[in-house]
Amino acid sequence: MAVLHHIYNFLYYQFGDSLFYIIGFMAVLSVVAQWRLYEKAGQPGIAAIVPIWNFIVFLRIVGRPSSHLWLFLIPIYGQFYMIPKVWIELCQSFGKRTLLDHVLVILLNGLYIFNLGMSYDTTYVGPVYGTRPDLEGDGQHRPSLA
Repeated sequence: MAVLHHIYNFLYYQFGDSLFYIIGFMAVLSVVAQWRLYEKAGQPGIAAIVPIWNFIVFLRIVGRPSSHLWLFLIPIYGQFYMIPKVWIELCQSFGKRTLLDHVLVILLNGLYIFNLGMSYDTTYVGPVYGTRPDLEGDGQHRPSLA
């Protein structure tokens, strides 16, 4: 806890009262990005600012049942396995399936969500949870010729 106090003091010394404006601006950007992301997925945008409902809508976008909300509350498992897994499923729900997209959503989550929400090129493909990854397109498996 003392480390957080030192970090806060350092940042406040560097930025002064403008630190609070920076944090407020980042909070507004994140709400706008999440609102836009929800509307792209056909969900109500107002859910972005309602605490528990936004998480349920987020799970609905990737195709998970709302009962999976409890899995995020399990220590270690919820934070280090479930959260990155759902972020990757979010990428896949918007058609982003490359390794670079998966790494970016984990490392730069807020900026990546902002990019998904505000990009005109990105469209919602559909939920990915429970679907088999080898069945893309028309759902027929095509064996390779090699």
